[in-house]
Amino acid sequence: MQPVLLLKQTLDAPYDPGSLLLGGSNVRLTSAAQLLSKKSGSLAIKEFSVEFEIDSRKIELCFRHVPDKGLDIFSNTVSDEGVEVVITSDGDLIALKKKLEKLGMRWPDDMYKRGSLEVVRDRSFLNVELVIDNKGFRLPVLNPGEVLIEMIGKLIHVPGLRGNPERDYRTTAVGDSFPGTFEVYVASVIKHWESSSDPKLAQLGMHLENLGLTWKVRAEQRDETQVELKVGRLPHSARGGAQDLVSIADVGFGVSQTLPVLVALLAAKPEQIVYIEQPEIHLHPRAQRALAAIFAEAAKRGVIVIVETHSALLLRGVQTLVAKNELVPDLVKLHWFQRDKSGITSVISADLDDTGAFGDWPEDFDDVELSLDKEYLSAAEAKLFRKNN
Repeated sequence: MQPVLLLKQTLDAPYDPGSLLLGGSNVRLTSAAQLLSKKSGSLAIKEFSVEFEIDSRKIELCFRHVPDKGLDIFSNTVSDEGVEVVITSDGDLIALKKKLEKLGMRWPDDMYKRGSLEVVRDRSFLNVELVIDNKGFRLPVLNPGEVLIEMIGKLIHVPGLRGNPERDYRTTAVGDSFPGTFEVYVASVIKHWESSSDPKLAQLGMHLENLGLTWKVRAEQRDETQVELKVGRLPHSARGGAQDLVSIADVGFGVSQTLPVLVALLAAKPEQIVYIEQPEIHLHPRAQRALAAIFAEAAKRGVIVIVETHSALLLRGVQTLVAKNELVPDLVKLHWFQRDKSGITSVISADLDDTGAFGDWPEDFDDVELSLDKEYLSAAEAKLFRKNN
């Protein structure tokens, strides 16, 4: 996901940072070498590409390491129904025009004769424009990033490190997109739901109660710049409980770490991507399992939920929902990342069948818990045997 997050923070920047902004709130790098692959005994990798598939169209972005400059966009490739157009800043523009015509793009001959095609960089993308009469009039011809910019720009990123609970949170704008990482918006989003009587606030309380964390959350505007988050002191509602609220800084870490996850899923619209790292942090095993139903609810609304996790309980919860016909297997895709002895990572993907099964677990994942249980029971049994004899 790091290349996608790099694209997001490049698009989010209030200035043009070049082809890729390496150091930002979503990804913190100081040099291109930290991103590029390394393998002993092989030549240094100097470029990488990212490919997106949207309906019938494929869009590939290729970035190249330029010394003292960082990563620069080298080429954009657009493939649609068997026609492939490669856009480079120094490519053959006549050949490019013929390729564009194969994609179905047409313009009057007199207009083309009076102008010329030009490749222009727009942050992480190379666009093709028709410059007319050299007078500065430009006609957009092909923008490979057109369908990606909105999708990536509206991606909600909930990082693994979500900060310590605060007494007050700074006020932020609330809209359809959330530049940077999401945890800074949580208090203002909750305040917005309160002010607009949005039913999402009640859903949030229900999710928190199902996880056993609290049953109520309230945002209080301290002044024009700060919002305070208060939560119910008890995990379930009780007589007078609506007034039994404390600062989020005075309860367990689980609430502050889980709140951004729940609010992001509720705030997301259909087709919007929510990328969540380690949602199980500071959660009781029972709560980890309950998270599966919350993710499934968002997925059934059309939200694209991408979860990076090490929780076997969360995965088992998803399998159980499928087996109980509460989640269709087509909405689930599993990807295992395994690194070999040379440091090369391979990705193994799996689908669930209608019983929630997907084949073998990756090496040393679920077997660890089973092996530990067996080791403990064997040791305890041996000790009891020696004690009784």
